Amino acid sequence: MAQRWHELLFAHWVVPASLLRPLIPSRLEIDTRDGQAWLGVIPFRMSGVRLRGTPPVPGLSAFPELNVRSYVTCDGKPGVWFFSLDAGNAIAVAVARTWFHLPYFRARMRSAGNGEWIEYRSERTHSDAPPAKLQVRYRACGTEQRPEPGTLAHWLTERYCLYAADARENIYCGEIHHAPWKLTSAESEFEANTMAEGLGVELPRMEPVLYFAERQEVLVWPPRRLSPARRGRTQKARSKKPAGANR
Repeated sequence: MAQRWHELLFAHWVVPASLLRPLIPSRLEIDTRDGQAWLGVIPFRMSGVRLRGTPPVPGLSAFPELNVRSYVTCDGKPGVWFFSLDAGNAIAVAVARTWFHLPYFRARMRSAGNGEWIEYRSERTHSDAPPAKLQVRYRACGTEQRPEPGTLAHWLTERYCLYAADARENIYCGEIHHAPWKLTSAESEFEANTMAEGLGVELPRMEPVLYFAERQEVLVWPPRRLSPARRGRTQKARSKKPAGANR
């Protein structure tokens, strides 16, 4: 698929990895930086959503989206784990839930510019889903630049695959391609944010780490099911004792 992402706010909070561990399949390792796990709330809007090589379909190819995510590795490969993806397009939600095995939810959403500010609202309307609401205004600050490897901005954003799981906890990997991010610092005013409450996670009372990206052209490949983990190797690793353990 080809997609175009606009006016992204990357808002991140430090959260205990122990809170996220029960929410993520055991095969995936929670990726931490300096021992800390991170949870991101990322509002943006999409356009040009289409199968590659086909034209966008009017009414189906442009809509707001809102992601709640954290970061994982699988067999040493870093990627993104989505706790929820709210979208303002019911057909896109149905297709993504089936095709990508991702927790997409229908929502009533609006993203509009007001001078330098983006005013963004989302309220989940999906049946049998925990309520979730976001009301925020944000804007870019500073000079646009590519984050340097080793920086927090690079660690949070430069990830080129997503992981998902089906009802049997089979793990899927979807490859993503885009140019390196061009980010600026950002300013935000949150009036409502209950996006993590349905997970049982309380965001800390701290100012989030914020970055803004104006636009990104993206290619997304169909997800592939990963082969099951090799149990023998896992059991051997778990049974290995440190030297001197039996002394």
